[in-house]
Amino acid sequence: MSAQDEAAIRDLVSRYADAVCRRDKDAWAANWANDCVWVLPGAGETRGKDAVVNLWVSAMSRFPFVAQLVLNGLVRVDGDRAEGRWYLNEHVKFADGNGMFNVGVYQDRYVRERGRWLFAERHYTVLYNDKGAGDMSGDAVPFPALVTLRA
Repeated sequence: MSAQDEAAIRDLVSRYADAVCRRDKDAWAANWANDCVWVLPGAGETRGKDAVVNLWVSAMSRFPFVAQLVLNGLVRVDGDRAEGRWYLNEHVKFADGNGMFNVGVYQDRYVRERGRWLFAERHYTVLYNDKGAGDMSGDAVPFPALVTLRA
């Protein structure tokens, strides 16, 4: 495994979470391979980039505010394929003003296509969910458009 490949996959995971926080559909979609698989609790397995993006858009429409914060992770690269595991926190505010906090883990498979690492599979498991007990009663501020970073 090269340090360059590991850094590129870590960047992929960061770009994904950044797009969630900014609610940027195009930036989020750009992280997926065309024949990808996304597995979410309650939603089951979704196959294909178009279906995955449509599911994300639908899910995000329920949340006026989401902060997805990536914590620690591991990556193992084998040629043009790799696997990884990432722990994260999510803070979510629903349209009704209630919110929740959860801790989860993504178990991933990656593929390198045209020199770029992409998600081939993401399997999400919620390890802890406060079931709305968390206080999200404060104001959620929309993501500011301060800096445009190029991919």
